Amino acid sequence: MLYIMRHGKTDWNELRKLQGRSDIPLNEKGRTMAVSARDLYKDVHFDVCYCSPLIRARETAEIFLKDRNIPIIIDDRLAEMCFGVYEGTQNCFSIPDCPLNKFFQTPEEYTEPVENAESMDELFARTGEFLKEIAYPLVEQNKDVLIMGHGAMNSSIICQVRNLPISEFWSAGIENCKLMKLI
Repeated sequence: MLYIMRHGKTDWNELRKLQGRSDIPLNEKGRTMAVSARDLYKDVHFDVCYCSPLIRARETAEIFLKDRNIPIIIDDRLAEMCFGVYEGTQNCFSIPDCPLNKFFQTPEEYTEPVENAESMDELFARTGEFLKEIAYPLVEQNKDVLIMGHGAMNSSIICQVRNLPISEFWSAGIENCKLMKLI
């Protein structure tokens, strides 16, 4: 089986700030969410967890898998999408000409990334490589794999696993600390 989960809440989530690669830790609500998820999904078996290198994902994985003796392996390909100069921007939807609005509202039209940001092609390439090299071979060996990540990064994986078009990039509605079974 292949499972995916998004990290718990952070202060920047609460403030509706774009996090991207900014390394923002969980807040108390996020830690509580991870504990609740641990209790809710305690009977779901995992052989291994692959995790983003960012602290909010790592901390969620550590809390979620506490006392379960499941290895947590950091993989840089699972980092959140980089939003370049717009990281830290609060409520980008209130900025009418913010180019990232396309990314969130009509992702298929987000073809030119903002300054110092990652493109959709780059995001899909690195997460696709992870799926091909790590996730799919483990699932073929009947291993239960958990990916602990982020909204956009997780969406790219879901699109690839489910063969969804970019226009449905956000269709899975990835909530914080909700486990999703992909395969």
